[in-house]
Amino acid sequence: MTHPALTQLSEEERFFRDSVLDFARKRVAPRVHAMDEAGAMDKEIVPPLFELGLMGVEIPEAYGGAGASFFNAILAVEALAIVDPSVSVVVDVQNTLVANAYLRWASDELKSRYLPRLCRDWVGSYALSEAGSGSDAFALAARAEKRGDRYILNGRKLWITNAAESHLFLVFANVDPSKGYKGITAFAVERDFPGFSVGKKEDKLGIRASSTCELILEDCEVPESNVVGEVGKGYKIAIETLNEGRIGIGAQMLGLAEGALDHAMRYMGDRKQFGQSIANFQGMQFQYARVAMEIEAARLMVYNAARLKDAGQPFVKEAAMAKLFASEVAERAASQCVELMGGVGFTKEYPVEKLYRDAKIGKIYEGTSNMQLSTIAKLLQAEYGIK
Repeated sequence: MTHPALTQLSEEERFFRDSVLDFARKRVAPRVHAMDEAGAMDKEIVPPLFELGLMGVEIPEAYGGAGASFFNAILAVEALAIVDPSVSVVVDVQNTLVANAYLRWASDELKSRYLPRLCRDWVGSYALSEAGSGSDAFALAARAEKRGDRYILNGRKLWITNAAESHLFLVFANVDPSKGYKGITAFAVERDFPGFSVGKKEDKLGIRASSTCELILEDCEVPESNVVGEVGKGYKIAIETLNEGRIGIGAQMLGLAEGALDHAMRYMGDRKQFGQSIANFQGMQFQYARVAMEIEAARLMVYNAARLKDAGQPFVKEAAMAKLFASEVAERAASQCVELMGGVGFTKEYPVEKLYRDAKIGKIYEGTSNMQLSTIAKLLQAEYGIK
Protein backbone atom coordinates (compact mmCIF):
# COMPACT_ATOMS: atom_id res chain seq x y z
CA MET A 1 0.00 0.00 0.00
CA THR A 2 1.52 3.36 -1.03
CA HIS A 3 0.88 6.32 1.24
CA PRO A 4 0.81 9.88 -0.15
CA ALA A 5 2.62 11.29 2.88
CA LEU A 6 5.54 8.93 2.26
CA THR A 7 6.56 11.27 -0.56
CA GLN A 8 7.86 13.45 2.29
CA LEU A 9 10.53 10.84 2.98
CA SER A 10 13.97 10.88 1.47
CA GLU A 11 15.02 7.79 -0.45
CA GLU A 12 17.17 6.73 2.50
CA GLU A 13 14.33 7.22 4.99
CA ARG A 14 11.88 5.31 2.81
CA PHE A 15 14.35 2.43 2.44
CA PHE A 16 14.87 2.33 6.20
CA ARG A 17 11.14 2.28 6.95
CA ASP A 18 10.47 -0.39 4.34
CA SER A 19 13.32 -2.52 5.68
CA VAL A 20 11.92 -2.40 9.21
CA LEU A 21 8.44 -3.24 7.92
CA ASP A 22 9.83 -6.15 5.91
CA PHE A 23 11.54 -7.49 9.04
CA ALA A 24 8.33 -7.10 11.02
CA ARG A 25 6.24 -8.96 8.47
CA LYS A 26 8.71 -11.80 8.09
CA ARG A 27 10.03 -12.24 11.64
CA VAL A 28 7.44 -10.72 13.98
CA ALA A 29 4.10 -11.42 12.29
CA PRO A 30 4.28 -15.24 12.66
CA ARG A 31 4.70 -14.84 16.43
CA VAL A 32 2.15 -12.11 17.16
CA HIS A 33 -0.84 -14.29 18.00
CA ALA A 34 1.12 -16.63 20.27
CA MET A 35 2.75 -13.72 22.11
CA ASP A 36 -0.63 -12.07 22.64
CA GLU A 37 -2.11 -15.31 23.98
CA ALA A 38 0.87 -15.92 26.28
CA GLY A 39 1.09 -12.29 27.37
CA ALA A 40 4.85 -12.40 26.91
CA MET A 41 7.51 -11.39 24.40
CA ASP A 42 9.02 -14.23 22.36
CA LYS A 43 12.71 -14.50 23.29
CA GLU A 44 13.56 -14.74 19.60
CA ILE A 45 12.22 -11.26 18.89
CA VAL A 46 14.46 -8.94 20.91
CA PRO A 47 17.98 -9.97 19.72
CA PRO A 48 17.25 -9.10 16.05
CA LEU A 49 16.10 -5.64 17.17
CA PHE A 50 19.64 -5.03 18.42
CA GLU A 51 21.22 -6.63 15.35
CA LEU A 52 19.26 -4.30 13.06
CA GLY A 53 20.33 -1.25 15.06
CA LEU A 54 16.77 -0.44 16.11
CA MET A 55 17.56 -0.21 19.82
CA GLY A 56 20.08 2.60 19.44
CA VAL A 57 18.88 4.62 16.48
CA GLU A 58 20.02 8.05 17.73
CA ILE A 59 23.02 6.84 19.72
CA PRO A 60 26.26 7.95 18.02
CA GLU A 61 28.34 5.40 16.16
CA ALA A 62 31.17 5.97 18.65
CA TYR A 63 29.03 4.15 21.23
CA GLY A 64 27.90 1.45 18.80
CA GLY A 65 24.65 3.11 17.75
CA ALA A 66 23.26 3.89 14.32
CA GLY A 67 23.94 7.61 14.65
CA ALA A 68 20.69 8.38 12.86
CA SER A 69 17.96 10.93 13.53
CA PHE A 70 15.03 11.03 15.92
CA PHE A 71 12.84 10.93 12.83
CA ASN A 72 14.36 7.57 11.88
CA ALA A 73 13.49 6.23 15.33
CA ILE A 74 9.90 7.37 14.76
CA LEU A 75 9.81 5.61 11.39
CA ALA A 76 10.98 2.38 13.05
CA VAL A 77 8.30 2.63 15.74
CA GLU A 78 5.61 3.22 13.11
CA ALA A 79 6.72 0.35 10.89
CA LEU A 80 6.87 -2.18 13.73
CA ALA A 81 3.44 -1.10 15.01
CA ILE A 82 1.86 -1.92 11.66
CA VAL A 83 2.55 -5.56 12.54
CA ASP A 84 2.65 -5.55 16.35
CA PRO A 85 2.36 -2.52 18.65
CA SER A 86 3.79 -4.64 21.50
CA VAL A 87 7.15 -5.00 19.74
CA SER A 88 6.93 -1.41 18.60
CA VAL A 89 6.75 -0.07 22.15
CA VAL A 90 9.94 -1.93 23.12
CA VAL A 91 11.81 0.06 20.48
CA ASP A 92 9.88 3.23 21.29
CA VAL A 93 10.74 3.32 25.00
CA GLN A 94 14.34 2.30 24.33
CA ASN A 95 14.89 5.19 21.93
CA THR A 96 12.59 8.08 22.80
CA LEU A 97 12.80 7.78 26.58
CA VAL A 98 15.78 5.76 27.80
CA ALA A 99 18.55 6.39 25.27
CA ASN A 100 17.31 9.94 24.80
CA ALA A 101 17.66 10.69 28.51
CA TYR A 102 21.18 9.25 28.72
CA LEU A 103 22.29 11.09 25.59
CA ARG A 104 21.08 14.44 26.89
CA TRP A 105 21.72 14.22 30.61
CA ALA A 106 24.17 11.48 31.61
CA SER A 107 27.81 12.09 32.46
CA ASP A 108 30.48 10.99 30.01
CA GLU A 109 31.25 8.10 32.36
CA LEU A 110 27.65 6.88 32.34
CA LYS A 111 27.42 7.30 28.58
CA SER A 112 30.54 5.20 28.08
CA ARG A 113 29.28 2.57 30.47
CA TYR A 114 25.68 2.23 29.35
CA LEU A 115 25.14 3.49 25.80
CA PRO A 116 27.15 0.64 24.19
CA ARG A 117 25.10 -1.90 26.17
CA LEU A 118 21.83 -0.24 25.14
CA CYS A 119 22.93 -0.60 21.52
CA ARG A 120 24.23 -4.15 21.88
CA ASP A 121 22.15 -6.20 24.30
CA TRP A 122 20.52 -4.28 27.16
CA VAL A 123 16.86 -3.31 27.07
CA GLY A 124 16.09 -0.18 29.10
CA SER A 125 13.10 1.00 31.13
CA TYR A 126 11.88 4.40 32.25
CA ALA A 127 10.60 4.30 35.84
CA LEU A 128 8.61 7.37 36.82
CA SER A 129 5.03 6.26 37.62
CA GLU A 130 3.85 5.09 41.03
CA ALA A 131 0.55 4.14 42.63
CA GLY A 132 0.01 7.73 43.76
CA SER A 133 1.73 9.56 40.92
CA GLY A 134 0.37 9.15 37.43
CA SER A 135 -0.75 12.34 35.74
CA ASP A 136 0.53 14.09 38.89
CA ALA A 137 3.96 12.70 38.09
CA PHE A 138 5.81 14.68 40.73
CA ALA A 139 3.78 13.36 43.65
CA LEU A 140 6.08 10.34 43.67
CA ALA A 141 6.83 8.72 47.01
CA ALA A 142 10.09 6.92 46.18
CA ARG A 143 12.92 8.25 48.30
CA ALA A 144 16.71 8.41 47.87
CA GLU A 145 18.95 8.93 50.90
CA LYS A 146 22.62 9.80 50.52
CA ARG A 147 24.91 7.49 52.52
CA GLY A 148 28.60 7.95 51.88
CA ASP A 149 29.40 7.39 48.22
CA ARG A 150 26.00 5.95 47.34
CA TYR A 151 22.27 6.58 47.48
CA ILE A 152 19.80 4.22 49.13
CA LEU A 153 16.51 4.06 47.26
CA ASN A 154 13.21 2.91 48.73
CA GLY A 155 9.78 2.77 47.13
CA ARG A 156 7.75 1.09 44.41
CA LYS A 157 7.21 1.92 40.77
CA LEU A 158 4.19 0.82 38.73
CA TRP A 159 3.37 0.40 35.03
CA ILE A 160 7.00 0.11 33.98
CA THR A 161 7.24 -0.86 30.31
CA ASN A 162 9.88 -3.41 29.26
CA ALA A 163 10.57 -4.25 32.91
CA ALA A 164 10.62 -8.04 32.42
CA GLU A 165 13.29 -7.74 29.72
CA SER A 166 15.25 -4.75 30.97
CA HIS A 167 18.75 -4.67 32.43
CA LEU A 168 18.88 -0.91 32.97
CA PHE A 169 16.29 1.32 34.61
CA LEU A 170 16.07 5.10 34.76
CA VAL A 171 14.51 5.50 38.20
CA PHE A 172 13.15 8.75 39.60
CA ALA A 173 13.23 9.28 43.37
CA ASN A 174 13.16 12.29 45.72
CA VAL A 175 16.33 13.09 47.66
CA ASP A 176 14.66 15.88 49.67
CA PRO A 177 10.85 15.82 49.94
CA SER A 178 10.91 19.22 51.70
CA LYS A 179 11.88 20.73 48.34
CA GLY A 180 8.92 19.14 46.57
CA TYR A 181 9.51 18.40 42.91
CA LYS A 182 12.91 20.13 43.12
CA GLY A 183 14.19 17.17 45.13
CA ILE A 184 13.42 14.66 42.38
CA THR A 185 16.53 13.03 40.96
CA ALA A 186 17.13 10.48 38.20
CA PHE A 187 19.26 7.39 38.83
CA ALA A 188 20.72 4.73 36.54
CA VAL A 189 19.82 1.45 38.25
CA GLU A 190 21.05 -1.90 37.01
CA ARG A 191 18.87 -4.96 37.42
CA ASP A 192 21.36 -6.74 39.69
CA PHE A 193 21.93 -3.84 42.10
CA PRO A 194 21.35 -4.94 45.73
CA GLY A 195 17.83 -4.17 46.91
CA PHE A 196 16.32 -3.97 43.43
CA SER A 197 13.74 -6.42 42.10
CA VAL A 198 11.03 -6.66 39.47
CA GLY A 199 7.61 -7.45 40.89
CA LYS A 200 4.21 -8.38 39.52
CA LYS A 201 3.63 -8.35 35.78
CA GLU A 202 0.31 -6.81 34.79
CA ASP A 203 -2.28 -8.87 32.88
CA LYS A 204 -3.42 -6.29 30.34
CA LEU A 205 -6.21 -5.70 27.84
CA GLY A 206 -3.84 -4.94 24.97
CA ILE A 207 -0.16 -4.81 23.98
CA ARG A 208 -0.01 -7.96 26.06
CA ALA A 209 3.41 -9.13 24.85
CA SER A 210 4.92 -5.88 26.11
CA SER A 211 5.83 -6.41 29.75
CA THR A 212 4.42 -3.94 32.27
CA CYS A 213 5.66 -4.60 35.79
CA GLU A 214 6.09 -3.25 39.27
CA LEU A 215 9.58 -2.35 40.48
CA ILE A 216 10.50 -2.84 44.13
CA LEU A 217 13.23 -0.74 45.77
CA GLU A 218 14.16 -2.02 49.23
CA ASP A 219 17.32 -0.27 50.42
CA CYS A 220 18.49 -0.40 46.81
CA GLU A 221 22.14 0.66 46.64
CA VAL A 222 23.03 3.00 43.78
CA PRO A 223 26.52 4.52 43.37
CA GLU A 224 26.63 8.30 43.59
CA SER A 225 28.16 8.33 40.10
CA ASN A 226 24.92 6.84 38.76
CA VAL A 227 22.98 10.06 39.23
CA VAL A 228 21.76 11.07 35.77
CA GLY A 229 22.03 14.82 35.33
CA GLU A 230 22.19 16.89 38.49
CA VAL A 231 20.71 16.10 41.89
CA GLY A 232 17.29 17.74 42.05
CA LYS A 233 16.94 18.06 38.26
CA GLY A 234 14.98 14.86 37.74
CA TYR A 235 11.75 16.79 37.13
CA LYS A 236 13.35 18.59 34.18
CA ILE A 237 14.65 15.32 32.72
CA ALA A 238 11.21 13.73 33.11
CA ILE A 239 9.29 16.59 31.48
CA GLU A 240 11.61 17.06 28.54
CA THR A 241 12.02 13.35 27.87
CA LEU A 242 8.29 12.69 27.95
CA ASN A 243 7.70 15.54 25.50
CA GLU A 244 9.70 13.58 22.94
CA GLY A 245 8.23 10.26 24.02
CA ARG A 246 4.77 11.45 23.05
CA ILE A 247 5.83 11.62 19.43
CA GLY A 248 6.85 7.97 19.74
CA ILE A 249 3.41 7.01 21.04
CA GLY A 250 1.88 8.96 18.16
CA ALA A 251 3.99 6.90 15.76
CA GLN A 252 2.94 3.67 17.46
CA MET A 253 -0.73 4.58 17.15
CA LEU A 254 -0.23 5.67 13.54
CA GLY A 255 1.29 2.32 12.66
CA LEU A 256 -1.47 0.46 14.47
CA ALA A 257 -4.14 2.29 12.47
CA GLU A 258 -2.29 1.55 9.22
CA GLY A 259 -2.10 -2.12 10.09
CA ALA A 260 -5.81 -2.32 10.87
CA LEU A 261 -6.79 -0.66 7.60
CA ASP A 262 -4.42 -2.87 5.62
CA HIS A 263 -6.01 -6.02 7.04
CA ALA A 264 -9.52 -4.68 6.41
CA MET A 265 -8.83 -3.59 2.84
CA ARG A 266 -7.33 -6.96 1.92
CA TYR A 267 -10.29 -8.77 3.45
CA MET A 268 -12.88 -6.55 1.77
CA GLY A 269 -11.17 -7.01 -1.58
CA ASP A 270 -11.49 -10.78 -1.30
CA ARG A 271 -14.89 -11.01 0.38
CA LYS A 272 -17.76 -11.35 -2.09
CA GLN A 273 -21.45 -10.66 -1.44
CA PHE A 274 -24.24 -10.28 -4.00
CA GLY A 275 -21.75 -11.16 -6.72
CA GLN A 276 -19.11 -8.51 -6.03
CA SER A 277 -16.39 -7.46 -3.63
CA ILE A 278 -17.83 -5.80 -0.54
CA ALA A 279 -15.25 -3.01 -1.02
CA ASN A 280 -17.36 -1.88 -4.00
CA PHE A 281 -20.43 -1.04 -1.94
CA GLN A 282 -20.76 2.68 -1.36
CA GLY A 283 -21.70 2.23 2.28
CA MET A 284 -18.36 0.47 2.83
CA GLN A 285 -16.43 2.95 0.68
CA PHE A 286 -17.54 5.93 2.73
CA GLN A 287 -16.36 4.23 5.91
CA TYR A 288 -12.89 3.12 4.83
CA ALA A 289 -12.28 6.37 2.93
CA ARG A 290 -12.75 8.31 6.17
CA VAL A 291 -10.43 5.94 8.04
CA ALA A 292 -7.75 6.45 5.39
CA MET A 293 -8.17 10.22 5.54
CA GLU A 294 -7.71 10.30 9.30
CA ILE A 295 -4.63 8.08 9.11
CA GLU A 296 -3.00 10.48 6.65
CA ALA A 297 -3.81 13.44 8.90
CA ALA A 298 -2.27 11.62 11.86
CA ARG A 299 0.82 10.79 9.81
CA LEU A 300 1.37 14.42 8.88
CA MET A 301 1.07 15.49 12.52
CA VAL A 302 3.46 12.81 13.81
CA TYR A 303 6.02 13.42 11.07
CA ASN A 304 5.81 17.18 11.56
CA ALA A 305 6.43 16.93 15.30
CA ALA A 306 9.42 14.66 14.73
CA ARG A 307 10.87 16.94 12.05
CA LEU A 308 10.50 19.96 14.35
CA LYS A 309 12.32 18.13 17.13
CA ASP A 310 15.21 17.21 14.82
CA ALA A 311 15.40 20.80 13.56
CA GLY A 312 15.75 22.15 17.09
CA GLN A 313 12.46 24.03 16.80
CA PRO A 314 9.71 24.23 19.47
CA PHE A 315 7.67 21.06 19.24
CA VAL A 316 5.92 20.48 22.58
CA LYS A 317 2.48 21.62 21.38
CA GLU A 318 2.82 19.66 18.14
CA ALA A 319 3.95 16.56 20.05
CA ALA A 320 0.91 16.75 22.33
CA MET A 321 -1.38 17.22 19.34
CA ALA A 322 0.20 14.32 17.46
CA LYS A 323 -0.06 11.95 20.41
CA LEU A 324 -3.64 12.97 21.19
CA PHE A 325 -4.91 12.82 17.62
CA ALA A 326 -3.07 9.66 16.59
CA SER A 327 -4.38 7.79 19.64
CA GLU A 328 -7.93 8.83 18.81
CA VAL A 329 -7.48 7.86 15.17
CA ALA A 330 -6.04 4.47 16.14
CA GLU A 331 -9.01 3.62 18.34
CA ARG A 332 -11.54 4.74 15.73
CA ALA A 333 -9.72 3.04 12.87
CA ALA A 334 -9.30 -0.29 14.67
CA SER A 335 -12.94 -0.26 15.78
CA GLN A 336 -14.17 0.59 12.29
CA CYS A 337 -11.99 -2.09 10.71
CA VAL A 338 -13.45 -4.73 13.03
CA GLU A 339 -16.89 -3.75 11.70
CA LEU A 340 -15.75 -3.62 8.08
CA MET A 341 -14.64 -7.23 8.40
CA GLY A 342 -17.91 -8.29 9.98
CA GLY A 343 -18.04 -11.46 12.03
CA VAL A 344 -14.46 -12.54 11.32
CA GLY A 345 -13.23 -9.17 12.54
CA PHE A 346 -14.62 -10.04 15.94
CA THR A 347 -12.63 -13.28 16.12
CA LYS A 348 -9.03 -13.89 17.10
CA GLU A 349 -8.44 -15.58 13.77
CA TYR A 350 -7.83 -12.12 12.24
CA PRO A 351 -5.45 -9.49 13.72
CA VAL A 352 -7.82 -6.52 13.86
CA GLU A 353 -9.41 -7.74 17.11
CA LYS A 354 -5.99 -7.55 18.76
CA LEU A 355 -5.23 -4.14 17.26
CA TYR A 356 -8.54 -2.87 18.64
CA ARG A 357 -7.45 -3.95 22.12
CA ASP A 358 -3.96 -2.57 21.61
CA ALA A 359 -5.29 0.84 20.60
CA LYS A 360 -6.83 1.71 23.97
CA ILE A 361 -3.52 2.31 25.73
CA GLY A 362 -2.67 5.14 23.34
CA LYS A 363 -5.01 7.50 25.16
CA ILE A 364 -3.56 6.57 28.54
CA TYR A 365 0.19 6.14 28.75
CA GLU A 366 2.86 8.83 28.48
CA GLY A 367 0.21 11.42 29.29
CA THR A 368 -3.55 10.90 29.11
CA SER A 369 -5.66 12.63 26.50
CA ASN A 370 -6.82 15.17 29.07
CA MET A 371 -3.21 15.99 29.94
CA GLN A 372 -2.43 16.53 26.25
CA LEU A 373 -5.40 18.86 25.93
CA SER A 374 -4.23 20.75 29.00
CA THR A 375 -0.73 21.13 27.55
CA ILE A 376 -2.08 22.34 24.22
CA ALA A 377 -4.40 24.85 25.91
CA LYS A 378 -1.65 26.29 28.13
CA LEU A 379 0.70 26.74 25.20
CA LEU A 380 -2.05 28.42 23.19
CA GLN A 381 -2.73 30.77 26.11
CA ALA A 382 0.95 31.66 26.17
CA GLU A 383 0.98 32.30 22.44
CA TYR A 384 -1.95 34.69 22.74
CA GLY A 385 -0.72 36.33 25.94
CA ILE A 386 -3.68 35.12 27.96
CA LYS A 387 -3.07 35.01 31.73
